[in-house]
Amino acid sequence: MTIGGSMSSGYCSLDEDLEDCFFTAKTSFFRSTPSKVPAKNVTKTVEEKPEPPTVEEIKKKIEKYNAKVTNCLLMKLNDDGTYTGFIKVHLKLRRPVTVPAGIRPQSIYDALKEVNLADMTDKRTSFYLPLDAIKQLHISSTTTVSEVIQGLLKKFMVVDNPQKFALFKEMRKDGQVLFQKLPLTEYPLYLRLLAGPDTDVLSFVLKENETGEVEWDAFSIPELQNFLMILDKEEKDKIQQVQRKYEKFKQRLQQTLKEAGGKPG
Repeated sequence: MTIGGSMSSGYCSLDEDLEDCFFTAKTSFFRSTPSKVPAKNVTKTVEEKPEPPTVEEIKKKIEKYNAKVTNCLLMKLNDDGTYTGFIKVHLKLRRPVTVPAGIRPQSIYDALKEVNLADMTDKRTSFYLPLDAIKQLHISSTTTVSEVIQGLLKKFMVVDNPQKFALFKEMRKDGQVLFQKLPLTEYPLYLRLLAGPDTDVLSFVLKENETGEVEWDAFSIPELQNFLMILDKEEKDKIQQVQRKYEKFKQRLQQTLKEAGGKPG
């Protein structure tokens, strides 16, 4: 897997609802205990999996795909029936990530020799990745979603648990943007092949893995302490925002009462 790409910055508006600003929104500090009562009268339906495409079908799809490519990012069919190609992944992470402290950037030698720079120090620090950063990956048809996530984290030297992240496919339909979480065993390159090279039809996005509950066991003590600092700052900012809002209302009301003074009710 080879990686390349570009970055751009973005910011979150303070006008969002309180739930959207806090990373613990719609979550619980406690795990719910699954019910042990067996369901009654439940009929399980087994979905029939479609037959995998033949090599000849894949060859035709790749030829059709490459005919629409306007750059050099073509797909290539191998002798063993597998194929390679490129996908772009948008990184839309709203929480800080954990990286080794004081480590130099990864060199070409490190990438070729698969040197893990994160293992060179136990010191850790956290920071925000630029919103809407884009990474281009050269992958195989056998590369899974799980491997794509791990490859992205390794490129950025992120030492967080990969389970904290999820890969989504972004689709546009009837003027709406739809996101669908991909299973870890899915093959992104095959989805790219079926959709064609147009990223407006299909694109991939790396986001936090919103499971409905926070997996606190996956976080280290420094990470949890850092989250508390972030929450404290967000709380103070929100309080100041509300105070400014109602201070303006108070001033307007006082001005209205002053103007209305002396006038008959």
